[in-house]
Amino acid sequence: MVKLGREDCLAAMREGDFSPGIRAAAPAVAVILTQSWCSQWGWMRGYLAALPEDEGRRVFWVEYDHEDFFEEFMAFKEERLGNREVPYVRFYRDGTLVRESNFIDERGFLRNLGAA
Repeated sequence: MVKLGREDCLAAMREGDFSPGIRAAAPAVAVILTQSWCSQWGWMRGYLAALPEDEGRRVFWVEYDHEDFFEEFMAFKEERLGNREVPYVRFYRDGTLVRESNFIDERGFLRNLGAA
């Protein structure tokens, strides 16, 4: 898993979505937007950390409540991306958004990535 950097998040807010470098970092990409206190994120983070490395997929994440742009990013996520829950997951294939979800188990996560 790769933590999204400040510039990645600020660019997404400006552009309305994550950069092509993130969305197409692998054939299957998931971007997780969450807050550190979320117990469902803790559970997801556990199974994601245990996934074997796979060049066909990449997972990015940010716990935006720890960032200095928290309020602005939360407004972007809730108002522009239209999701008020955490964790919020955006699934991309070949750089194109194909699915969105909130909390999801490992099997569903891999299925949404096209990996199961």
